[in-house]
Amino acid sequence: MRNRPDRLRALNVPQRVEVELDERGVPAFVKPKTGNGKRIESIGETWRIDDEWWRRPISRRHVEAILERGKRVVLFEDLMTAEWWMQMPT
Repeated sequence: MRNRPDRLRALNVPQRVEVELDERGVPAFVKPKTGNGKRIESIGETWRIDDEWWRRPISRRHVEAILERGKRVVLFEDLMTAEWWMQMPT
């Protein structure tokens, strides 16, 4: 099927990643499914979202992170599945 300009498509879709935590439980290293991993240089804001308890519950821990070489990303842990995801900040 060809891409049509009138079709909707998702932007900034989260990518599944592996995250290593330090001794305090803070993300220290992130590795995408493909490619090389990156050390996390610093952590910015953190927040938690608990929503849609009446349908399909969402419970996530979000972390704004600066990776080595200065790339800024948002990591989030799905607290229902213990999976980590990464996406670009909005």
